[in-house]
Amino acid sequence: QVHLVESGGGLVQPGGSLRVSCAASGIIFSGYNLAWYRQAPGKQREWLSTITRGGTTLLTDSVRGRFTISRDNAKSTVYLQMSSLKPEDTAVYYCKASANSRDYWGQGTQVTVSS
Repeated sequence: QVHLVESGGGLVQPGGSLRVSCAASGIIFSGYNLAWYRQAPGKQREWLSTITRGGTTLLTDSVRGRFTISRDNAKSTVYLQMSSLKPEDTAVYYCKASANSRDYWGQGTQVTVSS
């Protein structure tokens, strides 16, 4: 059974930093492309970043220069390092693992940016 579990969310002040993690089990982690999404209240889920099996990274324009995606295949974990956080970054952050036309999602972790 596949499980993706996000962690590391919380309350952070504007301008601060936070790292969220997503630990996977039940899959051959190294064979999957991994992505981070977020969904703010009343908005559609938004793609943020992808890291491929080979380590290539992609970022949406709104977070380029502030967010960094990385993966540790030995720990079956993908990370999203976030800096210079803004109130508009407040959302539930989700990870997704994709391979062979199959997607697996985590349950999400709340990130709130507020003073």
